[in-house]
Amino acid sequence: MEIDIPKGQKGEKEVLVTEKNTAKAYGSGLIDVFATPAMVALMEETAHTSVQDFLPEGMVSVGTEINVKHIKATPLGMKVICHSVLERVEGKRLFFTIEALDEVSKIGEATHTRYIVDAIKFVERLK
Repeated sequence: MEIDIPKGQKGEKEVLVTEKNTAKAYGSGLIDVFATPAMVALMEETAHTSVQDFLPEGMVSVGTEINVKHIKATPLGMKVICHSVLERVEGKRLFFTIEALDEVSKIGEATHTRYIVDAIKFVERLK
């Protein structure tokens, strides 16, 4: 299987900080600010959606590693924008750099690795 995703492929996603994605709601803290787990989920979503259309039918990418820094808190009502860049492809492994910004400044950064799998076979192996 040949993977033909252009190096530098970019992704972007945006969310609004609401009571549903705060540290308090996730149980990762006691304050109503954008939760680290919510930021990580946004980062993974941004990366995977940026490459999905390049994958053959039935193939998906799954997250295998993320190294993240949550630099700054973001309050309720503020937008968070996430940008991903595909840095390289090694066989079925995809390597990304990702950053998250709120309306004021950068709030997080990460490196992220995903692996391309056949969705049906992947789920079958779990049984």
